[in-house]
Amino acid sequence: MTQATDQASNKPRPEDIKSPDTIIEAFYEALSGPAGKRNWQRLRSLYLEGARVIPVGNRIHAEGNTHVMSVAQWIEDITPYFAEHAFFIREIQRHEDRFGDMIQVFSTYEAGNDPEDDRKTRGIRAMQLLHRDDRWWIVNMMWDNETRNNPLPGEYTPYLW
Repeated sequence: MTQATDQASNKPRPEDIKSPDTIIEAFYEALSGPAGKRNWQRLRSLYLEGARVIPVGNRIHAEGNTHVMSVAQWIEDITPYFAEHAFFIREIQRHEDRFGDMIQVFSTYEAGNDPEDDRKTRGIRAMQLLHRDDRWWIVNMMWDNETRNNPLPGEYTPYLW
């Protein structure tokens, strides 16, 4: 049995893992929602065993440096914030490069506490995806939020009318 198939307790929804598009969509859906519980099992099922989650700089609930965490550590870290705060995040543009069964994705996102509010945080998630065992996996994910000193580059910003 491979590491990829050793996740019986985190059985994914088949529709979440059938393509790069669906796994990225499932990731954002699992993370978004009103204050309260998230479907952590769904989120865990998207990641390859041993995957790393790496926020760079400030996060929604903490200031600081780069943190290299396992998926379980990241969920433990973020759960108290989500218990008390709504958080809605969506992809607004994507750039991807593929070679064989691996894809490097730069996913530009916007996030906020109210999906109707125009005040949003934007940033880029660098995702590494892998096709193994007849499904897609998130291998690693790193992200950074946009700041005045770190604006989104034009090629990763959606065209605005």
